[in-house]
Amino acid sequence: MKLAIRVTLATLIPYTALAFVPAFIPRSSISSKSRVFQESGDGDEEGLDLDLGEMFEMFDAADKGEDFEKAAERIKSKDED
Repeated sequence: MKLAIRVTLATLIPYTALAFVPAFIPRSSISSKSRVFQESGDGDEEGLDLDLGEMFEMFDAADKGEDFEKAAERIKSKDED
């Protein structure tokens, strides 16, 4: 019986300690990893602001191999008419 208790404790204690490890990671190491995924923030790009129908037209144009800029200009000019 004592052996069963010792084996149980020997297996549970390390797993219990591992559950609290993320709480002790310094914030600086977490935030430095997240910087990799941040965008540059240049602001040079502007969105197209397409509705659903226009998005499908863009997808169809991409499937046909049409140039992105030309397709966007064509679809947006059709929207202004």
